[in-house]
Amino acid sequence: MLRPGLDRAEAALRERRLQGRIFDARARIIGVDKDALDTQVKDRKIQEETEKAQNEKIAGEMKQNDKITCILDERQRKDIRNLNKALAEFQHNFQKPETRREFDLSDPQGLKKDTPARLSDSDPRCTVSGLQMFVGEDLNQAQRSDFQKEQSREWFLQQQRDWENALADKKLAEDLYDKNRVELDQKAIELQRINEETRRAVCAAIKDCNRIQAADLAERKKIEKRQEEGDNMAEISNLLQGDLLSENPEQATSSFGPHRVFTDRWKGMNQDQLMAIRYTQQQQVLEKLRLQEEELQRNAEWDRQCVQAARAQLLFERQQQRLNREHRRALDNANAQLSQEQKSRRIYLQEEVYSNCPTGQYFTQFNTTSR
Repeated sequence: MLRPGLDRAEAALRERRLQGRIFDARARIIGVDKDALDTQVKDRKIQEETEKAQNEKIAGEMKQNDKITCILDERQRKDIRNLNKALAEFQHNFQKPETRREFDLSDPQGLKKDTPARLSDSDPRCTVSGLQMFVGEDLNQAQRSDFQKEQSREWFLQQQRDWENALADKKLAEDLYDKNRVELDQKAIELQRINEETRRAVCAAIKDCNRIQAADLAERKKIEKRQEEGDNMAEISNLLQGDLLSENPEQATSSFGPHRVFTDRWKGMNQDQLMAIRYTQQQQVLEKLRLQEEELQRNAEWDRQCVQAARAQLLFERQQQRLNREHRRALDNANAQLSQEQKSRRIYLQEEVYSNCPTGQYFTQFNTTSR
């Protein structure tokens, strides 16, 4: 039967062991895993910076598209203003009131230009000294007037055809402008779709990385839990097989520590104790090597993930630069095509539409009647 003094000593020994495990800074883990949280915070900052850079790039492209739209609108307004100005100049230069068919009805100089009436070309009132009949003031005035009316009608029809052609050219230019606007909108939508797909791919890669890290953390916790359970089982086994419960007659070990014994009862360490000490030392060395190897593997895995993330970011930036170059090249081609079309239209207006300029001989055929 055991003595009460030894029970209290063994209880004090167990209490000290428990306190040693709790207050040992190298073995305890209190709270959360700070390294994992710091890593998550760092990854979150990197993700926010990446999203911010992408948003800024998209905003820059939208500003560029708005600027191009404003330039095209200003160019269209300028073309319309030039067309109206050219039309006003044409009306001012070639459609003056003097060229109208009914101008003689409201001509302020009509009385001064009017000639005395006569009955025939051989009217005796039309003497030589009267200066009332000259060459061209014969009775063929009606036929000449009809011819002039027909000529005026032909001119009016020609002007109407020219106006219809100008309207058709204007409508064609507007259709081309609308088509270019639609193509630019489709390109902008395609670029936005590519950016969204790239963003989803980056989010998926980050999600996979977080899932791998979470799996590593869970596996590490399982290993630590198994190790703790093994330590607890070893402690229970040691307690069950110890001197206190097995009633070992060899009780020379003191209750003040494993390194202290009762000198009057201690016969020295046996071979099993020596082997246990050596085995424990070897296990500690192996455990330390295993922990170092795990730390090296974790560091290598982190380095590999960092390199992969940097490589993915570099590939994404190269793709964005290539897309920007293609977009700029397409805009340059569209601008060059618009410039060529405007130049061709200007040449057509100068050489085909406005080529029939009236001369002085054109105006000498008016006001030749005897009215």
